[in-house]
Amino acid sequence: MASITTAAVLPLLLLLLLPPLASASKCNKDDKRALLSIKSAFNNAYHFASWTSTSACCDWYGVECDPGVPGAAGRVTGLFVITDSNVSGPIPPAVGDLPHLTSLRFHKLPLLVGNIPSAITRLTRLSVLTLSWNALSGPIPPFLSQIPSLTIVDLSFNLFSGSIPAELANLPALLGLDFSRNRLTGPIPSSFGNFPKASPPQLVFNHNNLSGDLPRELGVPEWSVIDLSRNKLTGDASFLFGAEKATQRIDLSRNEFAFDLSKVTFPVNLTSLDLNHNEITGAIPAQINQVERNFFSEFNVSYNRLCGAIPAGVITAKFGVDAYFHNKCLCGPPLPACA
Repeated sequence: MASITTAAVLPLLLLLLLPPLASASKCNKDDKRALLSIKSAFNNAYHFASWTSTSACCDWYGVECDPGVPGAAGRVTGLFVITDSNVSGPIPPAVGDLPHLTSLRFHKLPLLVGNIPSAITRLTRLSVLTLSWNALSGPIPPFLSQIPSLTIVDLSFNLFSGSIPAELANLPALLGLDFSRNRLTGPIPSSFGNFPKASPPQLVFNHNNLSGDLPRELGVPEWSVIDLSRNKLTGDASFLFGAEKATQRIDLSRNEFAFDLSKVTFPVNLTSLDLNHNEITGAIPAQINQVERNFFSEFNVSYNRLCGAIPAGVITAKFGVDAYFHNKCLCGPPLPACA
């Protein structure tokens, strides 16, 4: 039997490694035109080096296509532009010309500036919108509420200012809002109490300039995660708690909340609680030691106006002095003994 030579095998291997010729045709011409317009608007930055008129757009770097979309094989469903200091300017309106887009991510682009364009409302299938770690500014636009398919909106680490739009409470499928590390002002909208009681989105609004009392309507949804830390929020927040709620993480630290912690019951599934640097009074309820002990990872009530003995138990014993100090008259381990 004749042996197979290396010269005969190499061409075969090369053929196997090449993508199927049919993939070249899987690039909708309208999607390709929109993508090339985006590339041009960003001055042909290096991120877009693979975006050429002679190649299939579904093979371009940062572009995803879903071959399984019924009646829309080869349409662009994902666009990701990340970690590039050469991508500069505003978000091009051409992003709205990708009608099958479900995920849009512009992340760590320090020269990405300007507002969120209204053209984004044309993306009626958009589920995940991530515009994080950029230099975007202006208000968070209420027109985002016109995209009912949105599940995740991450606008963290930008320069957004103004108030949180009340209209966002109208998004029916929302799973998470992350507006942390911006310059937002004003109160949290009372309309957020209209989110589904059993399945509201995670709220992450830390490191802003939000102010005012929390609307009592926020006590209706059972937030799995609510992080309002490092703002200027005031008043009562006790209605966020409740043993019957499914809440897992509450961070109200570094605000001006004032309520009696003695009257609070903690969600039994709670795994993280940070209340430091507020004006909270009362004693720590012994019931804190009945929450999820196997996964409870963070507890801090320092810098408040709490009094009384720290209740002994498996949860309270996990944490040291820095979780309890600088209160009015808390006492007992790990603090000095009660008088």
